Amino acid sequence: MRPIFSRRTVLTASAASGASALVATGTAEAVQAPGKGDRPPVTAQPPTRELRALLQEIDPVRIEATVRKLVSFGTRHTLSIQDDPARGIGAARDWLLAELRSYAAASAGRMTAELQSYIQEPASRIPTATRITNVIATLRGSVTPERVYVVSGHYDSRVTDVMDATSDAPGADDDASGVAVVLELARVMAKRRPASTIVFAAVAGEEQGLYGATHMAQQFKAAGVDVQGMFTNDIVGSSTADDGTRDPYTVRLFAEGVPSSETPEQAAIRRSVGGENDSATRQLSRFVRDVADNDVTGMHVRVIYRRDRYLRGGDHIPFLERSYPAARFTEPAEDFAHQHQDVRVDETGKQFGDLPEFCDFRYIARVARVNAATLWSLAQAPGTPRGAKIITSTLTNSTDLVWTRGTEPDLAGYEIVWRETTAPEWTHVIPVGDVTRQGVDLSKDNVFFGVRAVNKAGLKSPVAFPEPAS
Repeated sequence: MRPIFSRRTVLTASAASGASALVATGTAEAVQAPGKGDRPPVTAQPPTRELRALLQEIDPVRIEATVRKLVSFGTRHTLSIQDDPARGIGAARDWLLAELRSYAAASAGRMTAELQSYIQEPASRIPTATRITNVIATLRGSVTPERVYVVSGHYDSRVTDVMDATSDAPGADDDASGVAVVLELARVMAKRRPASTIVFAAVAGEEQGLYGATHMAQQFKAAGVDVQGMFTNDIVGSSTADDGTRDPYTVRLFAEGVPSSETPEQAAIRRSVGGENDSATRQLSRFVRDVADNDVTGMHVRVIYRRDRYLRGGDHIPFLERSYPAARFTEPAEDFAHQHQDVRVDETGKQFGDLPEFCDFRYIARVARVNAATLWSLAQAPGTPRGAKIITSTLTNSTDLVWTRGTEPDLAGYEIVWRETTAPEWTHVIPVGDVTRQGVDLSKDNVFFGVRAVNKAGLKSPVAFPEPAS
């Protein structure tokens, strides 16, 4: 008989100050979150030995070399020359492809690298028809290759005038730093066998209007690719703010609440039952905290509850617009004298320009470790549960949850998570086993619920937020 977790069990767990676990009557346990302000969250997953070994291979020296090599092309403006072997975006494109192909050579055929090109007809910031090319490496999963995770940085650059395609535009922080993260992840992971597929992308056209990422997202959508998570790394090169203060152990993660792709019907449900803080992207951001805010990355992930910064936008947005969970990593506090600026020294002696001497390469390596911990954990864990529903056919003071069983061969079962509606993170976990329906004697009117999958190695998926169903 399917167990129903009693209201006394879950409420006692909520009230048990300082308790770490409470055994539910004979069947499972409800785990309580740490005290307010403590980390990690109750849903946190400790790094495996495999992940620790992977993270140790990330090399700040190689990251610095990548940033400086990209800067050496003078300008990488999207409208710059494409057939010069030493200068312009074409030279950068060709070097990136060669690097990714060199990593793929060590993958025993699991990784491929290619150019993804199209002709952008005249549009905003594109005065004439222009070839825009993304450089993409795909590491095919060995167990569930149909499930895909994407990490990107943009390799184009700019100066003060967004249409200036000839002046030197070093773009060290914005965004050679993000591309360096992507390349280092590709290098380290190429030798390994992820269960699911990981795509490493250096995209163009970001500064002109997210053109490269839009094309990539459209291609995935048209092909029906199951992208279960996308991250862009954009401006992750410095830990120093414009006032000189430093925060070398924090990275921001921008994660939208109300989905950019929300339909009128979905909006009506959200207004009725809530969930503004429970989009698939918010669940993805919680997963990042679960697996990458710890001692092995040496970083604190500061989740920001908005799509992006004021007046700015990044390559995750085209994915959000196509209903893919996506978020943006960015350094903790920016120095705008080293972004979107002509290289110059003003009358006070202040240096402007996005130059490599203003980058912190060890910081970029730590950001890379956050990305690596996230992507590897996603790829090795089960996929986010599908079909999660709260049954609302009758008025009750308890909750019935249903979901669809995943197809992973190593799937072990599921956990129900819940929290108060005012809590930002999940505070309780209830293991329920290999079932697809579970009752909890706690009112669905008072708390939020979620479901996550667990495999035989104990790795856990992002949470699925259930929709109401009669």
